[in-house]
Amino acid sequence: MKVKVFLYVLSLFLINQTTYAQKIEDNFGITLQARVNEYDHERFNALVYRTAVEVNTAAKQVSINAPNSQWSVSYKTESVADEANAMDFTFTFTCTEGEVREGSVSVDLIVPNWSTDNYVLMPAAAYNGNRFDYRRIRYSPKLLDPRDIGPDVPTIVSDVPKLTKGKGPSRIQQRTGDMSTPSVGFWSPEKKQGFFMLTTLATEVGDSGIDIEETRSRDKAIISITAPVVRELYKYRITDNLWPSDDKPHHYKAGDKVTITFRTYGFDAPVLQDLFGKFVSIRKELVNSEEHNLVLPFSSTFEVQEEKFNQLNWESSFGYYSVGPRNMFLQDWQIGWTGGMISTFPLLWMGDEKTKANVIRNFDWLFPDGIAPSGLFWDSGEHGDKWYGGDIRKPHTKNWHLVRKSGDGLYYIVKQLMLMDKMGMEVKTTWREGTQGAADALKKIWDENGQLGNFVDNPTGKIEVGGSTSGGIVPAALALSAQYFNQPEYMQAAKEIAQHYYDNYVKKGISNGGPGDAMQNPDSESSYALVESFATLYETTGEEKWLRMGEDMAKQFSTWVIAYDYPFPESSLFGKVGMHSKGGVFANTQNKHGAPGICTHSGVALLRLYRATGNPFYAELLQDIARNMPQFLPHPKHPIEGAKTGWMCERINTTDWLEGIGEISYLTTWSETALMLTYTEIPGLYVEPDVSKITVFDNVEAEISKETKGKLFVTVSNPTKATAKVKVLAENTEVKAQPLGELALFGCQEIELAPGETKTVSFSKK
Repeated sequence: MKVKVFLYVLSLFLINQTTYAQKIEDNFGITLQARVNEYDHERFNALVYRTAVEVNTAAKQVSINAPNSQWSVSYKTESVADEANAMDFTFTFTCTEGEVREGSVSVDLIVPNWSTDNYVLMPAAAYNGNRFDYRRIRYSPKLLDPRDIGPDVPTIVSDVPKLTKGKGPSRIQQRTGDMSTPSVGFWSPEKKQGFFMLTTLATEVGDSGIDIEETRSRDKAIISITAPVVRELYKYRITDNLWPSDDKPHHYKAGDKVTITFRTYGFDAPVLQDLFGKFVSIRKELVNSEEHNLVLPFSSTFEVQEEKFNQLNWESSFGYYSVGPRNMFLQDWQIGWTGGMISTFPLLWMGDEKTKANVIRNFDWLFPDGIAPSGLFWDSGEHGDKWYGGDIRKPHTKNWHLVRKSGDGLYYIVKQLMLMDKMGMEVKTTWREGTQGAADALKKIWDENGQLGNFVDNPTGKIEVGGSTSGGIVPAALALSAQYFNQPEYMQAAKEIAQHYYDNYVKKGISNGGPGDAMQNPDSESSYALVESFATLYETTGEEKWLRMGEDMAKQFSTWVIAYDYPFPESSLFGKVGMHSKGGVFANTQNKHGAPGICTHSGVALLRLYRATGNPFYAELLQDIARNMPQFLPHPKHPIEGAKTGWMCERINTTDWLEGIGEISYLTTWSETALMLTYTEIPGLYVEPDVSKITVFDNVEAEISKETKGKLFVTVSNPTKATAKVKVLAENTEVKAQPLGELALFGCQEIELAPGETKTVSFSKK
């Protein structure tokens, strides 16, 4: 009698004795079927028919008799080395007779005993299946119905691909490029087990589709891989999940073949975090991951950006650095999120004397006029003397302050006050008082509400929209404020807020509310901000629990980072330039693009985690993000067709959510600030002499060329067309045991290399 055990681990001794189909049924409760589909493209890819055959016998081949064609489907399986609980399989579809003029082929994984309590992960696309309340509101969406507005309403997202929270059709249709790695995972809280399916980006007929669908009764789910991608009736376009499908089915003729490959994993998972832990180890398994595209050293990008900021962003009449060209209020002043007092940090640190003087003027301009009556920073401003509480385009949100903006402002201003002290600059009383007032205001919101909310009323501090991790950076900001102002109550608040976020969001696999333009969709911005906060709390308190939380959050954040190099169409902008996508960071489940960098941080928390744990994953993740960024900066040594020098677009489009795959909008964005922060806070070369290890984050090459009992010799080369000034941080084990702290690269060693030059540098092992 066959006993089905849902997601039970594979039996090693059965691997060579049963077919794959038997094992996947016996051990996972999952059955397979092969399918041929035909569509009516004129009717927006309405499904004409689907003919499926279950793969559940010892045979290695099945036949499909479709209305106008005959098919032979062969399949083979192979165990995965060092992965007892994983299996590779290959399905080859061959059209033996007839044709399908507008068609696709699919492999379905049918999951019985399904539950809507299962957490579904499609990395960078769906978190808990995006099973939230939603509203169809055009971009830039803000909640409209008074019943949806308040501190205690449930999470509400925009109209994105989702599994339905209530009754009705429940299906997510995605392109492979919609995800940071093409995969579907889920966790069963009842069975305490997890599952992942990974596949390739494309087949012989182009990008594939990945769907997950629930049946009417919700007791069964179907995970599908389709070649090529054909989304039926609708596809997703920004804030609209009912945009007419324009996918092009394939014309299959007799003799045509297409092969679908994928891998499955089943594993014990007592808690949800185990799903993310598994993802970390498999995220690059089946995708193309090339060497990093080294085009510009960090130092050369900063030179261009400093000049651009002083020419375009500097408002000389009032004396401040705007976010952009000041053509509208959101491109004028914002305290955080996209620039503002984040941008001034690298400019103060790395800029020339003129730039440093500009930053001082920026401080004088901001304080005290940029402080709202609540003590929070004003959300945004215009023309140098107009201050706004929120989105003035929508009257009811004119005072809705995105709480992460004051968190960003506080975090980076305190860093700058520390830097000024280090540089021997005067820190004026108005600056200190205004900054401490913002810390007081954030603490007050927490003390009075037990949350920080998503949007708060800028003049009063009252929570307008609650329930998010928008303030993910606030614990880090308060922890640094506690140090700088010697106020222990800030540290206590930081700990309480961080614990609240961990218990109510991280444990549930959700981080949301970071962007101001994506409602409460899961996002990478608040996800990384929480990594920064947990890592900062670990370093400032020495308490191990924050390190553990930081590791958990970093693994969740990794689901937003592109694991592959997408093969951009040769006709696209990125195809012409030769861009690599690996290391791009997806924005959120609404704005479906990768981006150069983290909005808006350097990623230094990942370095903190690597130093504290020695786990190479954190260094590799940071390396992918950091080394990816410079190629997207239009530069005299690296022009990008149609883009202005220094204008760095936030888009790495691997899917068709807006501009098109491999295309951009010609914008100046926060990615410029993220790149400046990376040069400021991330060493170009990180050396661990006593363990003979190096990690390169800059766009240069390095290798260990020699070592003696007391020294490590590292050869560094500059393969780019620009001069490189490489920041170096060398730390032995004893030093790594201490906190990295703030301003760790201040006064650090630098290696200057002309284009094509190579130098060898020695480091003491003592």
